Amino acid sequence: QVQLVESGGGSVQAEGSLRLSCAASGDTNRINYMAWFRQAPGKEREGVAAIYSRSGTTYYANSVKDRFTISQDNAKNTLYLQMNSLKPVDTAMYYCAATNTWPGTDRLKQYAYDYWGQGTQVTVSS
Repeated sequence: QVQLVESGGGSVQAEGSLRLSCAASGDTNRINYMAWFRQAPGKEREGVAAIYSRSGTTYYANSVKDRFTISQDNAKNTLYLQMNSLKPVDTAMYYCAATNTWPGTDRLKQYAYDYWGQGTQVTVSS
């Protein structure tokens, strides 16, 4: 089992920045992929960024490419999401996720992930 706890959300004006953190605990040695998802009110949960934990290879949704950066600190068992040039459309609950499997091209699909955090709210005002 893996436990995930997000932090770092908050309110920011457009073009501002935030850094989200996700602390992982439990059986973290078996994690292959970690990812950030977000869900706005009335919308489906969407994958934002993913990282292959063993190599550091990263993947991004087109909507956040060149603005968001996913990274990890394996010594601290912590996943990060640096969000720059934030827009009002980025407003959502952000979730950290992890899986022991190899999702392949489904790495930004929520059904590929087994473990989820409770979420942290990000609100961007214009």
